[in-house]
Amino acid sequence: QVQLVESGGGSVQAGGSLRLSCAASGPTYTRNLMGWFRQAAGKEREGVAAIATGGGTTYYGDSVKGRFTISRDNAKNTVYLQMNSLKFEDTAMYYCAAALRWSNWPLSRSTYNYWGQGTHVTVSS
Repeated sequence: QVQLVESGGGSVQAGGSLRLSCAASGPTYTRNLMGWFRQAAGKEREGVAAIATGGGTTYYGDSVKGRFTISRDNAKNTVYLQMNSLKFEDTAMYYCAAALRWSNWPLSRSTYNYWGQGTHVTVSS
């Protein structure tokens, strides 16, 4: 069974930074691809960033390119999302997700099989 536990959310002023962590448990073959998604109030869940746990290839949504960085520490079974230059519109619940298989759509919700409970990020302007 795969468990994903996010941490690191909180409140920050615009322009500030936060680092989210996702601690994963379960067989490593269940986590070939790891992603971060977010969902703001009244909006659909959107893909923010993804990383291949093997080769480390990364993918980013257009709205966060150049500001967010996804990374992984396979020894610690943890994936991180470093968020810099935060904006008010980054306010959302952030979810970690794991996929059994690689996909050509790494930022699509349908790619992922397992989800964490989320951690909330609030950016004040």
